[in-house]
Amino acid sequence: MVQLIPAVDLQGGKCVRLYKGEREMKTVYSNNPVEVALKWQSEGASRLHLVDLDGAFEGKPVNSTVISAIASKLHIPLQLGGGIRDAENVRRVLELGVSKVILGTAAVEKPEMLKELLDRYQDRIIVGIDARDGVVAVKGWVENSQRKAVDFALEMQDLGVREIIYTDISRDGTLEGPNYSALEEMARALEIQLIASGGVSSLEDLRLLKELEHLGITGVIVGQALYSGKFSLKEALMEIEK
Repeated sequence: MVQLIPAVDLQGGKCVRLYKGEREMKTVYSNNPVEVALKWQSEGASRLHLVDLDGAFEGKPVNSTVISAIASKLHIPLQLGGGIRDAENVRRVLELGVSKVILGTAAVEKPEMLKELLDRYQDRIIVGIDARDGVVAVKGWVENSQRKAVDFALEMQDLGVREIIYTDISRDGTLEGPNYSALEEMARALEIQLIASGGVSSLEDLRLLKELEHLGITGVIVGQALYSGKFSLKEALMEIEK
């Protein structure tokens, strides 16, 4: 079954959403991310997606206090990405109580380190592939790596990565619907688990993503649609579980 994963994006200790990853184009949804996380858990979420946006832009974890507070209050698994680019910060984040660490820039720039982390932590390491026009972006989505997303995903699979989150930057925070063709292309190429992220705006989007489950899409991250009331988490879970 496809797992529905609510997103909690952190900036300045607040819960926000960005438009296409643009740092200045944000909407603040709550000054208390812990309450938001607890809300999603109470409404049935079985996993939570945390993003340290400040960390992504600065290249090191920034919102650790808030992340620690969320981890201490929740009993569902948490996955965290944003600015985690060396082994020491991976260790620190896991010690905060986070279940899985998402590596993006580090996976592109430090494959040898990634291999060591995979040997040590196995499926607690997820690789996040954030793409613009099919090309991997890094460092808070502000730089282009010149790497094709599907080719890079296959390299990660060969390295031993067991789970990938694929985000289409042009759809993230836009409520314009996922990039189904890009998701299908990547899912068909891979044999490992693939989580879709970016653009979900309706229950129909969830229905269409669910149809790709047989290709290996095992999860979908939803943010803006939940925060703006396009549908409730309960409605989304019912749609996914049909």
